[in-house]
Amino acid sequence: MNSRVLTFVVLAAACARTEPADLVLVNGVVHTLDAATPTAEAVAIKGDRIVFVGTGEGAKPYQGTGTTVIDLEGATVVPGLADAHYHLAGVGAREMTLNLEGTNTKEAFLAKVKERVDQTPKGEWVTGSGWIETFWTPQAFPTRQDLDRIAPDHPVLLNRADGHASVANTKALEAAGVTKDTPAPPGGALNKDARGELTGMLIDAAQVLVYRIVPAPTPAQEDSAVVIGARRSVTLGWTQVHDAGTGWSEVARMRRLFGDGKLKLRVYQAIRGPGSDADSLLNNGAILDEFGGRYAVRTIKAAVDGALGSRGALLLEPYSDDPKIHGLLTTDTAAFRAMLVRSLERGIQVETHAIGDSGNRLVLDLYEHALGAVPVGEKRPVKEPRFRMEHAQIIEPTDLPRFKTLGVIPSMQPSHAIGDLYFAPARLGAKRLAGAYAWKSFLDLGLPIAGGSDAPVERGEPMIEFYAAVARRDIRGNAGPDSLWHPEQKVSREEALKMFTTYAAFAAFEEGKRGSISPGKWADLTILDQDILTIPEADILKTKTVMTIIAGEIVHTTRGR
Repeated sequence: MNSRVLTFVVLAAACARTEPADLVLVNGVVHTLDAATPTAEAVAIKGDRIVFVGTGEGAKPYQGTGTTVIDLEGATVVPGLADAHYHLAGVGAREMTLNLEGTNTKEAFLAKVKERVDQTPKGEWVTGSGWIETFWTPQAFPTRQDLDRIAPDHPVLLNRADGHASVANTKALEAAGVTKDTPAPPGGALNKDARGELTGMLIDAAQVLVYRIVPAPTPAQEDSAVVIGARRSVTLGWTQVHDAGTGWSEVARMRRLFGDGKLKLRVYQAIRGPGSDADSLLNNGAILDEFGGRYAVRTIKAAVDGALGSRGALLLEPYSDDPKIHGLLTTDTAAFRAMLVRSLERGIQVETHAIGDSGNRLVLDLYEHALGAVPVGEKRPVKEPRFRMEHAQIIEPTDLPRFKTLGVIPSMQPSHAIGDLYFAPARLGAKRLAGAYAWKSFLDLGLPIAGGSDAPVERGEPMIEFYAAVARRDIRGNAGPDSLWHPEQKVSREEALKMFTTYAAFAAFEEGKRGSISPGKWADLTILDQDILTIPEADILKTKTVMTIIAGEIVHTTRGR
């Protein structure tokens, strides 16, 4: 029997025992992140699962009369990308309100605000978000007086990109009854000038003093924010986001929108804590794999400090550019400690926002205490609780190994480094930068880094995050002032891809379901127009998503446009 006949016989036999797939992708560059088959050129999908990964010839038995076959024409396929720290409703709200991203001078910022003011009836609120003074000269916060000049007849409140500070004009402060004599709430600060007058900057918990009187969005607008945020996410190539902290009213909204078929994106939801929302999750237990695995609630999100840019991150030593400030403690540590113990007893994961070196050390101490109080055994239903540290931006070097010892997952956002590099040296000084944004140090310890963007704090685009991790440069190619930005912390392209696939899946207890392109796993794929593992570094930022597949369904494609 000659080789051609033998091949025909083998394929015919395979066809006889292989059920046709619903969707077959051929002629692609497939990076599977599966050690058994690292690269491939074809993928077959049946229902919501991958059933074949291999050669184009090997995929032929899966092609039946009802199979959709797509020639990828050399496009690159990677496991469905996941953003491990995201604020879904916030992303949608940013698209619906005044978006101040990209206002790289103070003048541009004020011009954009004035444009919205001029379109708004007198007396009505003007709100927005996304500004950051990083690229301004000088790098100084805007003031209420700046806003008063362009908006004397409107209350104005504008959230800084990190979400940890806002600037209000005088009319907004007056409407809220906030004066220079108003005490700042715990975990917050009201910035004042040299004369003791309010500057208009509200830090962390102090923001609520004004936000509490801003007209709330309607339920329809809140629905739209989620739907718009999800639509934008899948267009960019995200197949899942880890939504970093909300309440039960938002959970009800998400379940309704999923039930109505308005959301395709997978969402791994965290509930705010400590407090009543977290208590409810602890009392009632996790929500797992609803809507075909698209929605899960098994995590509590806490926060112990603020952000570096607004000097709210909690530091062991004072800020280099303001020796009076160490940052802010933003949680009740007694309530936090009790919550951790209960979470271990109930099998609920905890993820904690910690940016400063003191904030990270405090959380490690609290995690260590809880793990010791509830040892593995009858009282702990989940052997590996996979506690997470959200951000883990500034770590005192001696604390790095404690992450490994305690099994704490660093959940980090590469774009924070390339955004912060313009002010972090001033805030921290050269010495503390050695333990800042230490991606490679964590990976060298054998720790999986769950990669995210913290959108809408950052833009939330996967190619920016991937580029930041491998280049450790800003999007214009700059490597930071005075070469202080520790290029040795760059990661390989494969490790960067794992941060947004394999490691993000592990951080959600889903490594058996997603994170690689493997038979039996969920059919979540991101398809790109360039091979980000091989193209020149600068071209990563030019790479586009041509197709997003979630649970075997094409939820975004540029084909046919």
